[in-house]
Amino acid sequence: MSPTDVGDVTTHLAATQARIDGACRQAGRAPGSVRLVAVTKTFGEAEILPAIASGQRDFGENRVQEAKAKWPSLLENHPDLRLHLIGPLQSNKAAEAVALFDVIHTVDREKIAAALAAEIRRQRRDPKLLIQVNTGGEPQKAGVPPEEVDAFLGACRANHGLAIDGLMCIPPHDEPPAPHFALLATLARRLGLRELSMGMSGDFESAIALGATMVRLGSAIFGARD
Repeated sequence: MSPTDVGDVTTHLAATQARIDGACRQAGRAPGSVRLVAVTKTFGEAEILPAIASGQRDFGENRVQEAKAKWPSLLENHPDLRLHLIGPLQSNKAAEAVALFDVIHTVDREKIAAALAAEIRRQRRDPKLLIQVNTGGEPQKAGVPPEEVDAFLGACRANHGLAIDGLMCIPPHDEPPAPHFALLATLARRLGLRELSMGMSGDFESAIALGATMVRLGSAIFGARD
């Protein structure tokens, strides 16, 4: 399934939002308390514009360069959109990331924290920042080990003057996601962080039950990627 017309994207977006609202009610939470970030990695304007027309305002991209190629004109025409970086960030892309994104979900090491802090001061922009946590301890995956989150959060604040708004995780694909969501929620509560970015198209209802404030969904809305 690769929807490209207005009807497909609009229908899938409405159905997905209904599922999110239903999951909120099931968890005893208010519909609207979870933000849908529509992930547009590899999709272009043909898919994005119908979502914007349907009222979707938060969009996620994995790569700075891809976002830079397709989003400036869309943001110029729709200045109320919020763009989220949900993929790894290299320090040499910090300037572009701060200029383009409203939320950066993947702060995971001091070199990135330092680069972001310098650009935030220079550009006088204030994107929301989340620490990515490697809840599964996977060596191939970015993120701060859970046992190091306290120290890294302290360094972000004390050494770089960064305001950290929350935590993000991507559970291992071959494990049940719920324990990872529960771990992230426990960390966030203990650290007094409000935002929890967790849950994708296959597991977002579990994430909402465990406290997600943002879910990152692509295929549920736009269909399978090529």
